[in-house]
Amino acid sequence: MVGVLLVTHEGVGPALLATAERLLARLPLPATTLEVAFDASPSQVLPAASAAMRKVDRGEGVLVLTDLYGASPANLAAELSRLGTPVRRVSGASLAMLLRVMNYPELALDELPAVAAAGARNGVVLDDA
Repeated sequence: MVGVLLVTHEGVGPALLATAERLLARLPLPATTLEVAFDASPSQVLPAASAAMRKVDRGEGVLVLTDLYGASPANLAAELSRLGTPVRRVSGASLAMLLRVMNYPELALDELPAVAAAGARNGVVLDDA
């Protein structure tokens, strides 16, 4: 089973995870969040991020979802990928992305990034009504 770690700016990850928990009643994959303060450097937060990753790792790796590519949370996720645990990273975290991942708990770590990206793409709808 793959773990899911949301590494985001303050307030983003917890809101996404709480909403997913409310909608699904029970998350099929272990998941947690790590909020990165705006003034934090990745090296300051790396120990807490490593602990959060270990919390959800069940031996098949961790999918790390970040809110904004190139920002501190994404840079921290890059550091996590160098610690030895199999990690795949996807930026642009959204509720649609998280729900899509949770709907495919049987997939392997290497398959989940594409599922996450499809969830984000399919979650964007231009409503002309």
